[in-house]
Amino acid sequence: MSLASALERAAGALPAAADAIRPANGDPDRLLDGLRPDEAQRLLGWLLTHEVEAGEELLAAWVEGESGVKVVLAAPDAGLPKAGRKALRRARHQLRGRGIVVSEPEPAPTVARLPAVDDDLSAAAVTALDPSGACLVYLAERNPSGGARLFEVALDEGRGLLEFEVYSAGRSQVRGFLREILGRGRLPAVEAPPEAIRALIARAAGAHPEDRPLPSGFGEWRSKLARGADPAEAPDVRVAGALEPGEPGSVEAVVERVRAGELGPWVPGESLRAAAERLSELSEQRIIVSAAQRRSQADEILGESLDALFADGGGATFARRFRHAAFVAWQRDQEEEARALLAAAAVCEGAEAARSPLARALLELPLAGLLAKLETEEETPGASSLLVTPGGA
Repeated sequence: MSLASALERAAGALPAAADAIRPANGDPDRLLDGLRPDEAQRLLGWLLTHEVEAGEELLAAWVEGESGVKVVLAAPDAGLPKAGRKALRRARHQLRGRGIVVSEPEPAPTVARLPAVDDDLSAAAVTALDPSGACLVYLAERNPSGGARLFEVALDEGRGLLEFEVYSAGRSQVRGFLREILGRGRLPAVEAPPEAIRALIARAAGAHPEDRPLPSGFGEWRSKLARGADPAEAPDVRVAGALEPGEPGSVEAVVERVRAGELGPWVPGESLRAAAERLSELSEQRIIVSAAQRRSQADEILGESLDALFADGGGATFARRFRHAAFVAWQRDQEEEARALLAAAAVCEGAEAARSPLARALLELPLAGLLAKLETEEETPGASSLLVTPGGA
């Protein structure tokens, strides 16, 4: 029997608590909101006696929040059938494994330390940047009308807010979703303080282009999500204030990661198209030049493209992105990698940033196909009259 169906049966068997059980519609967190602690214990005991599977489902949800933990620890096991006692003891064993001390004998356990889950459900997460420079951020909070709200925002330092969604669900469902995204996919998320995510949303909203409308629905929530956010709380600012950059030599490892396609390149589309068009023109020109001249011309195009890319705040944008990557590494306890990424950020803000191997790697990665084509092109047979060699006609 499903939890919702089992709760309907429980409401009939526990009439004093029925007015709190039925409006919850099977949501374990809303049950906790509506029931007194003693009523919640009686409900759990009834389920573990008459609907053990539903009781186990309720236990799994309640051990994820402070109020639920208190109920699970205080619920008596006297009088429960064997299956119900085993389910309750498994849940308490799980709590012990998380550092919560359960005193014996029951039913008066003492909580020495509560789990690292805020019953008010203030939680947040952020992903690493994708190759374009965009990331996803998540912000969860308690819904005053019951359950929880989850905000999901796609944003980019240069392009502003890209997508916005808000979902309503049970708090246990939202917590489960957050646990899932912290370990899934090519760009798994890391936990972040909610104020850090608000600062990131506010910064992206401030950078949003005036000629493009904000994502649908964001205007309704902008005041709640962005206004009053402290810029100093942003993830990249936090990690820069917490860690010292690595030694200059550590940037070499970052360059290799960029070349391997593991990081970056974060080059704006318009800059990439401009460089690609010039390289394509070089490839298609009728005058055949030597391989050395072709490489020289390609280097000139790349150099001019990098000058434009790192001018007018472009270097600062790349620096923030490397610091974002450093924050993600820091949250994963990869401190040395985070320090190397902070050193890379410093390179991007240096006077010679556009001439650095790091900048060159960022631009060459998305242009690798065109550059390889220039390297391997052979002179067209029969076009020797058009061949231009150094120092001669």
